[in-house]
Amino acid sequence: MPYAILRFEKRKGGPASALEKHHERKKETYASNRDIDPSRTHLNFHLIEPQRKYYAEIQSRIERAQQENPNLKVRKDSVRFIDTIVTASPEFLSGLSQKEAHEYFTRALDFIKQEVGEQNIFSAVVHMDERNPHMHLCFVPLTKDNRLSAKDIIGNRQKLVEWQDKFHDHMSRFYPQLERGESASQTRRKHVPTWLYKQAHRLTQEMTAIRAEVEKIGLTNAGRQREKVLLLLENWYPKVNAFEEKLKPYAQTLDILRENQRTLQSKYDSASIRAQESESELTDLRRELWTYQDFIDTIPTELFEELRQRYEDQLEEQRLE
Repeated sequence: MPYAILRFEKRKGGPASALEKHHERKKETYASNRDIDPSRTHLNFHLIEPQRKYYAEIQSRIERAQQENPNLKVRKDSVRFIDTIVTASPEFLSGLSQKEAHEYFTRALDFIKQEVGEQNIFSAVVHMDERNPHMHLCFVPLTKDNRLSAKDIIGNRQKLVEWQDKFHDHMSRFYPQLERGESASQTRRKHVPTWLYKQAHRLTQEMTAIRAEVEKIGLTNAGRQREKVLLLLENWYPKVNAFEEKLKPYAQTLDILRENQRTLQSKYDSASIRAQESESELTDLRRELWTYQDFIDTIPTELFEELRQRYEDQLEEQRLE
């Protein structure tokens, strides 16, 4: 039972550069993301190619809106852009040719253009070099009257359900086999324990604080600040690895549920429902993990190598105890 998948992540200005490096494949290596196969990167393609760096694309749209609407105020904590992921169940996308995959993501892009305004979208790139093809689409949440408002564009939990309804209605016209997945708010996250979500929230808070400290490293304080960042990373990095390990049993359970679903051949049986709910839950947590891995990719090489050595030394000490 394949599903069309649409996810939003609200972003402030800070992560723009890191996301650009990942989305646009501007790094030489991606040590923290084992899903990327560099031998397939040439298969990636743009549906909308950014003309400048992400931050410049964002600023140009906001400044143009301010010219039209002088009352537009941008606070330090304003959401400046939305990072969107469009994909589908692996069993659906794996059966598509390159041309058919291009058509799938183009139709999804057409839907988003209608909803958020084509002029607000500054990048749409499809990654074919990971296990499941997906599109990263970034846009500035500007309303028709030139206000910067992620709340008006994306909305609350109820509006997110409406987004999923409309997205499914649009895509199922071309792909009738696609089902409407249930949102996390409807499933109530019954299968993945609440403490894992709380842990993800804490890891995100710590990551935000560490990123701010990394940005403070300069010529005058390089040694002292570098050591401070290393100590923070030394505490945070093992937690990310542990978090990834804790997700694995739930992924294995999901595989079993999918196999039961295929065996029973029934759209409405309990295994099918449990598989659908578990997939929705795991997608949310995996996206958090991908965010941590993307951040790790932005850590300066020397800093990361020292962190990795310290981490491996800790593991060796634990093994010898």
